[in-house]
Amino acid sequence: MECNTNCLAPASKWLDPIYPYLSSIPDYSLDKYLSPLPLVRIQPMGNPLHVGIIGCGLAGLRCADVLLQRGIRVTMLEARDRIGGRVCQSSLGSVSVDLGPNWIHGTRNNPLVEISERSGTVTDSWEGLQATFDTDGRPLDPARGAKVADFIWTTIDRAFTLSQKDCANIPASKSLLDFFRDELAQSGFSQAEKDACLESAKMWGAYIGSPIERQSLKFFLLEECLEGTNLFVTSTYKNILQNVARPALEGAEIRFNETVVALEGKTRSVGADGRVLVRTSAGKEYHFDEVVATFPLGWLKHNKGAFSPAMPQRLSEAIDHISYGRLEKIYVNFPAAFWRLEPAASNSINPTFQFFSPSYVDHPSTPYWNQECLSLADLPGSCAHPTLLFYTYGTCAEHVVSSISGHPADSKEYYSILHTFLLPYISRLPGYDDQNPSCKPTGFLATEWQTDPLAGNGSYSNFQVGLTDGLGDIEAMREGMGVDRGIWLAGEHTAPIVGLGTAAGAYWSGEEVARRICSM
Repeated sequence: MECNTNCLAPASKWLDPIYPYLSSIPDYSLDKYLSPLPLVRIQPMGNPLHVGIIGCGLAGLRCADVLLQRGIRVTMLEARDRIGGRVCQSSLGSVSVDLGPNWIHGTRNNPLVEISERSGTVTDSWEGLQATFDTDGRPLDPARGAKVADFIWTTIDRAFTLSQKDCANIPASKSLLDFFRDELAQSGFSQAEKDACLESAKMWGAYIGSPIERQSLKFFLLEECLEGTNLFVTSTYKNILQNVARPALEGAEIRFNETVVALEGKTRSVGADGRVLVRTSAGKEYHFDEVVATFPLGWLKHNKGAFSPAMPQRLSEAIDHISYGRLEKIYVNFPAAFWRLEPAASNSINPTFQFFSPSYVDHPSTPYWNQECLSLADLPGSCAHPTLLFYTYGTCAEHVVSSISGHPADSKEYYSILHTFLLPYISRLPGYDDQNPSCKPTGFLATEWQTDPLAGNGSYSNFQVGLTDGLGDIEAMREGMGVDRGIWLAGEHTAPIVGLGTAAGAYWSGEEVARRICSM
């Protein structure tokens, strides 16, 4: 779950006992409960356990940390030439920006909050008013904007409550957009206000990576996040990643550029060799007592044939049922932050902007051409830089990615494509003047997760209409094939409910699998 989510905090009633699967939320201070002395699980032949972890993202790194604390031998196979997985940075001019997650979702019992503090990571709660531009590109009247925003977040809160309390009776075909329409029909709003609310509601796509009409109302409860403030990681996830990775870098055997293409784990029986065979694209073979596979959900969808024997039917169905979003980001850098009006010229500075689908420019027929934009010039202190961050999703994100695919980031074509795409929005910002050099972008950087097979050709899991047993599907993926065949799954798609689709969820999932392996 990405984009600015502070308004979700009031809707996070995650301690409600109606949830059947919340007991698996780990205590992030687990380290203090592990024995300071090696406590090694011994195999029947007297050899220490050897665990293979596929992937060096947050899930794999945290899993390695916990296993190493127990004196277990760990080998990590990573297809990339770096650690981090979807947590990574790139340069835009002289600044470093996150290509993966930007946010820490919720501060209550969130391990990444404590890690960010001890690693010197700068975060910000991103308070401030949002400026909204209507379909004609004009600023929405502040009074109407406030009325719309209040309706949006009140309705989302009501949708969470309904999903929690009456999940069993909500049709699988009903979407969050349907719920918004039902609420608007009883609102007494004018038609113009209703239209504005529906346009504004489309911003939900920037949270899940798919259009609001695809969001399941029945399993909307799975989109809840931790209580507390949502923090924007202003100095990037770099220090957080290095802190999480340190134990693995120091204690595990890490093999980079090792792309796993096959895993063979037979049902275990007394006296038989229960090790798991892992094969790479280069033909190398590894044998492990246990394997933790942190493949993204999108990868699992495309590569079920990598598992031999075939994965259990219930697990295969779960992987099919849970959806995978397409959230992308575009950073655009300027010589100066022309949109930041001086306080004397305005009552407040808007750090975030919402653009309704523009009627003043040609674009494909899809109705989801809305944009969410953050001003990184409003970050605290030295972290501030004159950059705008746009979140795109669904078919709009697909259009952008397909347009720039094959063009180097420093090419004229790349610049022209992204400038043409964003100009209708940039040109509506306060202070814009096409004759002002400060308004001419100095560079663009767009993510292309949809073209990355190692990322599963997408962003993270979400829960779409048609889903009938979302809770059971998540539980099936959490179980994986570990107990019977020694192949465990970890990643944001196997996290506790309040961590699904988040970086903290990935971290938790790796920890939980390690604890289960240690307890066997």
